Amino acid sequence: MKSLTKYFLLFVTISVLVSCSKDDGNPVANNITLHFNNTFKNTTIVLGDATSSTATANTSAEGQVHHFSELKYVISNIRLIKADGGEIPYNINDLDKGATVVNHSKPQTLDYVLSNIPVGEYRQIKFGLGVKPELNTLDEARFPNFYAEAGANDTEMMWEWGAGYRFTKIEGFYDTDNKPLSIHTGSTVEGTAGAYTQGVDAYRDINLTLPTNAVVGRNAPRITINADFDKLLSGKTNTIKLTSGTGMNDNATPNIHTAVQMVKFVDNVGGNGSSDMTGMFSIGSVNN
Repeated sequence: MKSLTKYFLLFVTISVLVSCSKDDGNPVANNITLHFNNTFKNTTIVLGDATSSTATANTSAEGQVHHFSELKYVISNIRLIKADGGEIPYNINDLDKGATVVNHSKPQTLDYVLSNIPVGEYRQIKFGLGVKPELNTLDEARFPNFYAEAGANDTEMMWEWGAGYRFTKIEGFYDTDNKPLSIHTGSTVEGTAGAYTQGVDAYRDINLTLPTNAVVGRNAPRITINADFDKLLSGKTNTIKLTSGTGMNDNATPNIHTAVQMVKFVDNVGGNGSSDMTGMFSIGSVNN
């Protein structure tokens, strides 16, 4: 009888341990939330129309006051770098699952959740501002969700001539007389329909080192990424003065001559791809 009692107690103990193991077992994956904080220097941007008294105003290095009424950009090709140097790509070839339009007027788009990230410590994040060339076609059949997100009437992150997506779309006003400001960036093509070749490649790869490792495990880290739009005009690469018109050097609104001028904005916000791989982006915080 004592032996039976002993075996019964042993069985109960093992059962409890197994149950606890199932309930409290270590996860194999969890989420990471990327929170995008759009600022002028250290001030989070408030949008507004031409005469708005509440819109956040900024003054460029050239002394031009400006504010925004619309602010959108595309993030894609996200890769996480582990503490040991290993790279975890996040749906890098699927715009439906691995790309998003950050729309400052819609707070829900400022948080982008990366799901099922393997447990571990991550020291760096890489992502694209825009869409890499091999995916930058308006393919409604292949990526219907992203196509709809980018093409919705209140987003319009597509070139009208159908060559690809807009990567950034900024509308606003500048100088004391509130002249229109309209800066759209994205890759261009040359030639005719059916025989396009790459023109300007406006895609930029962003590389950011985290101040402290993001630890994926029982908790789901939140990484705040600051996007400082002061650098749009006052960047590391170019100091830009806005001028309105249709001349080769005019840049405040789109016209047929602005591809060369556009690249200056692209290099400021996305980096020039060589000496600057961060552009306007930096890590604000990592909350594990």
